[in-house]
Amino acid sequence: MYRYDDYDRQLVRERVSQFRDQTRRYLAGQLSEDEFRPLRLQNGLYIQRHAPMLRIAVPYGILSSAQLRGLAQVARRYDKGVGHFTTRHNMQFNWPKLEDVPAILADLAEVDMHAIQTSGNCIRNVTTDPLAGVARREVDDPRPWCEILRQWSTFHPEFAYLPRKFKIAVSGGPDDHANVRIHDLGFQLVKRGEELGFRVWVGGGLGRTPILGQVICGFLPWQHLLTYSEAILRVYNRFGRRDNPFKARIKILVKALGVEEFAHQVNEEWQHLKDGPSTLTEAEVARVSASFQRPPYEVLGNVDALFEITKRNDPGFAQWATHNVHAHQVPGYAAATLSLKKPGERPGDISSEQMEQVADLCERFGFGEVRVSQAQNLLLPDVRQSDLYTLWQTIAASGLATPTIGLISDVTTCPGGDLCSLANARSTPVANAIQQRFASLAEQENIGELKLNVSGCMNACGHHHVGHIGILGVDKAGKEFYQVTLGGAWGIEAALGKVVGPSFSAEEVPVAVERIVTHYKAVRRPGERFIDTFRRLGMEEFKPYAYAKEAEQTDTREVVNG
Repeated sequence: MYRYDDYDRQLVRERVSQFRDQTRRYLAGQLSEDEFRPLRLQNGLYIQRHAPMLRIAVPYGILSSAQLRGLAQVARRYDKGVGHFTTRHNMQFNWPKLEDVPAILADLAEVDMHAIQTSGNCIRNVTTDPLAGVARREVDDPRPWCEILRQWSTFHPEFAYLPRKFKIAVSGGPDDHANVRIHDLGFQLVKRGEELGFRVWVGGGLGRTPILGQVICGFLPWQHLLTYSEAILRVYNRFGRRDNPFKARIKILVKALGVEEFAHQVNEEWQHLKDGPSTLTEAEVARVSASFQRPPYEVLGNVDALFEITKRNDPGFAQWATHNVHAHQVPGYAAATLSLKKPGERPGDISSEQMEQVADLCERFGFGEVRVSQAQNLLLPDVRQSDLYTLWQTIAASGLATPTIGLISDVTTCPGGDLCSLANARSTPVANAIQQRFASLAEQENIGELKLNVSGCMNACGHHHVGHIGILGVDKAGKEFYQVTLGGAWGIEAALGKVVGPSFSAEEVPVAVERIVTHYKAVRRPGERFIDTFRRLGMEEFKPYAYAKEAEQTDTREVVNG
């Protein structure tokens, strides 16, 4: 992972000192709320339903063991002993006191962390594949390119006050586990012969107006990563709407102009930047890439015999290995997901004790780093296959070994109305009720791969639009209701879900989900996933089963016909 140098540390500490003085002046009444608001947002500080919320950047989802221990100490000292990982790699603390925030940021600076540009109308945290650097099918390691973008975008004076927030993702290859198509700007690493470059996607985003990004450049040579990004952002900064925050994202501009015209304007702007000072050189890429050298892997065989034997002899371990263990580039190694989806808990939450345990684990079973996934889990990227059984035994008692990655109870969700002032409804109780409804692991395995996402409002922090089954909290006359969408997908299969029909009460949601899933099992073909069956049969096949009365009538006809 990237290691701070003296320049980085000085920059972050100066920012902490600056915000300490801004907070002091605000608390003394020398800054109004309107004056303080943009200052705190630039430092990741929100005012939520019950308390301030502080969002900490985890650049491209990588944490060192020292940083995890630092986060644990902050959670214990300044919060309620819990942090929350979001769908964009960040960590959020939901109960800090406003007057403590400068001290929190100072403590985090000691472990090379910050909250810079985690909010505000600027370029936000750059995200990527949690398996970056170890994924078997990646074209190139996306982490150095993410770091180049991070260094370029941090405190960039031209893009500090964009029309709206701006999110960038970098994918290492064809699988696109970075979900580039739901970002304002996405870079997918590709090769043209032996030449490395990027396929460039622009104009994606969820929220009130969900749109998938479109390709504006099929192959961009790597040297032009920053100059082309500058051209895109200049066009957006110039023509993006500032009169209406709901129409200010770049996706609205791309839609209004059309992707061909937008690309034309970008190319015109690029002519003033191409081959200019921001053009990348081999020396600059080598400087950044030096922080991402391959660890000192041992020379091992492709398959570890002990790993295979323990899978055959221990069914519990076999289930965990099937769902939570992932293939690795290096023979004899694997990546292992630590689940933050223990039933009954808020998905994505992690306690101080768990953070410290994971810090120990990534030193004991890896090279001192852990990854944060968009699905709100953690991943140890470099575990020897021979160590997997010991790892599983170690985490089994701490709530980190739930063997359901990619299954229906591996729910992705925002904090919702329990904490967020923007939410129309709570997310966690609905997620927990669905987990309880599908508590049987055998049943979940029978269902197979099924991504379920929950958002508490149209801002879509739970990415409900791209869940195979998506759930959105809505307000109906002051009461919590939920829309259900079907057919969403992310990554290489990216698609936006469609609304089934009228919304459901909280009590009805698990029943509706169960009926939909039950019908899927009845009509699927051998080996067919939920998303495949939905695409084959369409919404009209599933809609009646979402609503109890219609489904009961259909079920009655089936019994009569049977």
